[in-house]
Amino acid sequence: MHTTLRISHSLQQTGQQCLRSLQQQQQCRHVSSFRRTKKMLLVQPDPSFTDKTGSQDHIIYNPPSSAPNVYHTPLKFLPKDDPRRRLHTLLRPTASTTAETTSLPPPVRPIYEKKYHLKEADIEEIRRLRAEDPRKWTRVRLAEKFECSQFFVSLCCSAPQIKDERQAELEKIKEKWGRTKREAREDRQTRKQSWGKAV
Repeated sequence: MHTTLRISHSLQQTGQQCLRSLQQQQQCRHVSSFRRTKKMLLVQPDPSFTDKTGSQDHIIYNPPSSAPNVYHTPLKFLPKDDPRRRLHTLLRPTASTTAETTSLPPPVRPIYEKKYHLKEADIEEIRRLRAEDPRKWTRVRLAEKFECSQFFVSLCCSAPQIKDERQAELEKIKEKWGRTKREAREDRQTRKQSWGKAV
C-alpha cells in the first residue's frame, strides 16, 4: 500500500516537473518571433506620422537636447543699443577666415560642364535609334554616343514596350508577396502621397 502511494506520488511530481518545463519552453518569446513583429506593425499611429484627419489639433512637443542656460541671452532678444551685441559679432567666426584656413579635398569625379551642342537632327537620330531597337540603344549608350546626359535622352524619347515589360515583371513579383509585405508597401505609398502637403 505504501509503495503504491510512493510510486503515484513520484509520478505526480515528475508529471508536474514535465509540465513546468513545457510551459517554460512554450512561454519563451524573442524579438525574432512572428507575433512580436506583427504586434509592432499594429501600433497606433502617431499624430506626427499620419495625415491630419481628426477635428482636434495635436500638440507635438519636441523637447531640446539640454536645458537652456539662464546666463545666455540670444542675439535676437537683445536690444539694439546693448553692448553684448558687439561681443556676439566678435566671438562669431567670419566666413572668410574659415574659407582661407580650410581646404576642400579634391573632387571624386571630374567636374561636369553642360554642353548645348545637340541640334534637331541629332535629337531625331536619338529618337530613331531608340524606336528601332530599345534593347540595343539604351539610355546609357545613347548618352555616351551623343555626349549628353541620360536625363536628356529620357526627355527626348521613351520606350513604352520596355516600360510595359518591366511593369509586368513587377506585377509577377507582387503576386508572390504576403499580406504583411503588401500592407507595408501600401502604407508606404499612402505616406508618399502625403509628402509636402500641409498637415
